[in-house]
Amino acid sequence: MTTREWDWELDAQERRALLEEGEQKAKKLFAGFIQFVFSDNILEFAFGLIIAEGFTQLVNSFINDILLPPISVILPLNRNLDEKFAVLKAGPSYGETGGYTTLAQAIDDGAVVMAYGNFINKIVNFMGIGLALYALAILYQTISRDSIIDQTVECKYCTKNISEEVDASTARAGKTDAKSA
Repeated sequence: MTTREWDWELDAQERRALLEEGEQKAKKLFAGFIQFVFSDNILEFAFGLIIAEGFTQLVNSFINDILLPPISVILPLNRNLDEKFAVLKAGPSYGETGGYTTLAQAIDDGAVVMAYGNFINKIVNFMGIGLALYALAILYQTISRDSIIDQTVECKYCTKNISEEVDASTARAGKTDAKSA
């Protein structure tokens, strides 16, 4: 008999002990999973992600629907910025239609396009979200007096950026400034 074959000769008590051990391990695994899923940190993280997604959609809508259309009118773009593209390789019906008027039309025809307008649009969205988050952080910091934006200075000993409230010289007691030596 090999070591991998099932031993059918186990008595009822041994089988019961093995089943109870397996049941205890399964319960412990499930309890650990439930504790992990419903811990405060995970719930706070999930709520934060949901709020962040809503905030991102709000800022994207502001940029795409409010900010960029007037820019498209002011600059001679002739259409929304996200519709600007360059045809790198025309599709089969390019000559029949006299060119492509929209990005979707070019893609549907199988053309290879560089959608630079969409890329610029995403850059503007990213910058808009960054600026909006920075403004919220400044507002929160002003209202609560809690510093969430750390002001940093260059450490004179290690040349890394450190908090301006920290004095690196206390960690290096007895050492002199490299510039004065």
